[in-house]
Amino acid sequence: MRFFIYSLLIISTLTSCKSEFEQVRISNDPARILKTSIKYYDAGDYLRAQTLMELILNQFRGTSQGEELFFKYAYTHFHLANYELAATYFTNFTTTFGYSSYTEEADYMIAYSYYKQSPSFRLDQDPSIKAIDAFQDFANKYPQSDRVPECNKLIDELRSKLEEKAYAQGQLYYDLSQYQAAVTSFKNMLSSFPESSRAENIRFLILKASYEYAARSVYAKRAERYEEAKTMYTEYMNRYPKGPHAKDAREINKQIQSNSKNLSK
Repeated sequence: MRFFIYSLLIISTLTSCKSEFEQVRISNDPARILKTSIKYYDAGDYLRAQTLMELILNQFRGTSQGEELFFKYAYTHFHLANYELAATYFTNFTTTFGYSSYTEEADYMIAYSYYKQSPSFRLDQDPSIKAIDAFQDFANKYPQSDRVPECNKLIDELRSKLEEKAYAQGQLYYDLSQYQAAVTSFKNMLSSFPESSRAENIRFLILKASYEYAARSVYAKRAERYEEAKTMYTEYMNRYPKGPHAKDAREINKQIQSNSKNLSK
C-alpha cells in the first residue's frame, strides 16, 4: 500500500512538472512564455527554453526584451551542439542588434560555432576556414578585447589542422605514384605554410617526386623534367646543405645526372 501511494506521488510530481511546461506552451501568453523560457534557460534546460522561445520570437522582435531573447535563443542552439544553426543565429543577432552590449560576444560566438564544427583533418575543412576568417575578423574589429589571445590560439590550432591535411594529401599522391600531383600539392603547401616545421622534409619529397615523375615520363619529356628535378635539388641543397635528407638528395642528384647523360647519347 505504501509503495502504491509512493508511486502515485512520483507519477503526480512528474505529471505536474510536464503539465507546467505544457500549460505555458499552449497558454498563448507571450509574457508568461518569455518568463518561463528564461527560467528554463538559466536552469540549463536548453531544449525546453528553445521550444518556448521559438513561440514568441516574432512577438518580441524589435522590442527591448527581444534583444536578450534572441541572444539566448542563439545560445540554446550552441548549448545543444547545433553549431551550424548557432552560427546562423548569432550572425542574425549581430545584424539585427548591431549596437547591443552583447554584440562583441555574439561576434566571437559566430567564430567559435564554426570552430566547434571543425572536423578531423581528413575531412572537408570548410568550417575550419570559416572559423579562421571569423576569428581574424573578430581580432581586427576588437583589437583590445580580452578574447583576442584565445582567437589567435584557436587560429593556430586550425591552421595546424589545415597544414596536416595538405601534407597528407601530398603524401597520398606520392604513395599512389601520382608524382606530378604530389609536386603541385607539396608546393602549394609550402606557399600556404612557409614556416612549416615540415618544410625540409617537404622539399625533399618534392625532389623525390620530381625525379620519379621525370624517370617515368615519355622519352620526349624526360630531358625537360630532369632539368626541373635538378632545380628542385638545387633549391633543397641551398636551404639545407646539412639537412637530414642531404645525403639522400645527393644520391638522387647523381641518378638525375646519370640519366640525363644517357638521354644525350
